[in-house]
Amino acid sequence: MKRRGLSFSALRCLAVLVACASAMSSFAGGDDPASPPRRVLRVTADPNNLPFTNEKREGFENKIADLIARDLDADLQYTWRAQRRGFFRETLKAGNCDLILGVPAGFERALTTAPYYRSSYVFVSRKDRGLDVRTFDDPRLKTLKIAVQLIGDDGVNPPPAHALAARGIVDNIQGFTVYGDYAQENPPARIVDAVARGDVDLAVAWGPMAGYFARKNGDLEIAPVEPEVDSTGLPMVFDIAMGVRRGDEALMREIDAILKRRSEEIGAILGEYGVPRTRAVGRKAEQ
Repeated sequence: MKRRGLSFSALRCLAVLVACASAMSSFAGGDDPASPPRRVLRVTADPNNLPFTNEKREGFENKIADLIARDLDADLQYTWRAQRRGFFRETLKAGNCDLILGVPAGFERALTTAPYYRSSYVFVSRKDRGLDVRTFDDPRLKTLKIAVQLIGDDGVNPPPAHALAARGIVDNIQGFTVYGDYAQENPPARIVDAVARGDVDLAVAWGPMAGYFARKNGDLEIAPVEPEVDSTGLPMVFDIAMGVRRGDEALMREIDAILKRRSEEIGAILGEYGVPRTRAVGRKAEQ
C-alpha cells in the first residue's frame, strides 16, 4: 500500500484536509428544547489551500461540502488545520470528524465513497514558450529547468518526481515542498508562480491546483501528463472520492446517493475552478 499512501500525500499536497474539534458531536439542538436536534455534518478542511479549501470557504471543496450539507438537511461545521503527517489518525480515525473531501478512491485510512472526479498531474508552462510537453519521454526534459512537487527527504514523493528520477533527469530539477511557507496564501501554488515568473521553464503539478492558478494567471497553459500510467508503473491519474470513518457505511451510502444525484452541479463547480478532468470516473475501489 506504500504507493497509494505516496500518491495521497502528493495529490493532497495541495491540500485538502482539516482539523476537527474533538468535542463536537454529530448533532446539535435548536433553540426550542421540544424540537428535534439539528443534524450536524463535521467536515475537515485546510484553512489556506485554494483551490481546495480556505477559512473563507472559497474553495471548490467548500462549495461541494455546502451542497452535501444542504442535501442532508444538516448544519455544516468546520475546524481548520493544515494537513501534515498523522492527519487521518488524529481526525477521522479518532472520531473527531465525519467527512474528509478529496481522498483517493480506495485510500486505506478511510472508507471511501464513489469518486466525484478524476484528474491527473499536468505540465505547466508559459503560453509564449510554446513548449507543449506531454510526456516524461520528451527529450527536451533533459535540458529544461523543471519544477516538481516534493513531500520530504524520505523517498515518499509524488509520482512525477520518481518518473523523472527514473530517467536520470535530476540535475535540472528544482523541488517545491507541498507544505510550503504557511505564512503565505495557498503555499502549494508557489510552483506555478515560478513558471509564471520564468524562474523555471516547466512544472509538473497536481492538476486541480495547477489548473486553477494557471487560469487565474492567464499567461500559463497546462497539459495532462501522458500516458495515464507511466512506464515506471506509477499512475499519473487518480479517482478522487470522499472519506468517512471505517464502519460508517450509512453515511457513505448517503453521500454516494448525493454524489450521483448532484453530479451535474458538482461538475459545474469543478469547471468553474478550472479543475482538469479526464475520462468519466468509475465506481469506487473495493474496500
